[in-house]
Amino acid sequence: MGPELAGGVLRATLERSGLPDVVAVEPLSGGLAALAGIATRRDAPPVFVKAFDDVPDDDVFAAEAEGLAALRESGMATPEVILANRELLVLSLLPARPRSETFWEQFAHALARLHTSTVHPRFGWHRDNWLGRRRQINTWNDDGFAFFAEHRLLRWLGEPRVEAALDAGDRAALERLCHRLPELLPERPACLTHGDLWTQNVLATADGRPALIDPAVSYMWAEVDLAHVWTTAPPPEAQRFFPVYAELTALDSGWQTRMPIIQLRQHLAVLAQFDPDWGAAEQIRATLAPFRPSI
Repeated sequence: MGPELAGGVLRATLERSGLPDVVAVEPLSGGLAALAGIATRRDAPPVFVKAFDDVPDDDVFAAEAEGLAALRESGMATPEVILANRELLVLSLLPARPRSETFWEQFAHALARLHTSTVHPRFGWHRDNWLGRRRQINTWNDDGFAFFAEHRLLRWLGEPRVEAALDAGDRAALERLCHRLPELLPERPACLTHGDLWTQNVLATADGRPALIDPAVSYMWAEVDLAHVWTTAPPPEAQRFFPVYAELTALDSGWQTRMPIIQLRQHLAVLAQFDPDWGAAEQIRATLAPFRPSI
C-alpha cells in the first residue's frame, strides 16, 4: 500500500474511533506487519497510530496494549496507551533512541532487571497474543523445552510459506532439533519477555531512557529477547550492551553459540509472513543442517 493510501486508511480509522480532531497523518515506514503513522491533532499532542488494512482478529490490539502494560508494570518504559480497539492502537509518541553507548548500557541494565525480577514458575501467558499477523500460542507448560518446541518452533510448520520453503529433510531436522533441545540448551527459568525485541522496537523516553514498543509478551527464556537483539543488526554503539547484560545476569560464556537455535523461532515467523523473507529461509536451513537425517 502506498504512503498516500496508508495515510488515508489511518485517518479514516482514527475518525471512526472517536478522534475527530486529526489534522493529518504522516505514514511511517519500517513496520513489517501493520500500517503506522504519526497523527497531528488540532487540540492535543501528536500521537503514534497503528492499524491493519485487514484486521487479523478482534483482540490483536488489546493484546498488544496488555503487553505494554505488563512491561511497564515490571519497570520497563513504554508509550502510554491512548486508545486500543478492534481496528486501531493509538500511543503517545516516543522519540528515536540516541546514538550513544551510554544508552545501550542503560538498556542492558533495564532488560537485565526485567528478566531477573519477573521469574515465573511456568512458561506461557494467560492468553494468546500476536507476533506480527500470526497468533502466538501461549498455553501454559511447566517444561520450557516442550513449550519452546511446540509453540515457538513446530507451530510454524503448517504455514503455507514455510511448507513451500522447507523440504521434508528440513522439517525432519527441525523435529530432531526439538527432540534434542534439553541437550542443546541449558535449563533456564521463565521470565517476562518482550518477545519481538528486534532493534527497531527499542526507542527512548523524552528524557532519553530506553523504552520498548510492539511486544509479544510471554513468560519464556530470557535469551529469546537476547537472541533477537543479537541477530537484528544492532548498531555499533550497542557493543557494550551484550557484555554488560551478560555480567548482570551471570550469563555463561557459551551464550553466543545458542543464539542461532533460539532465533529459529523468529526466522520461522518471518518466513511464514513475509516475501521477501530477508534471508530467513537460508538462516533456518543453515541452523538445521547438522540435524538433517543422514542419507
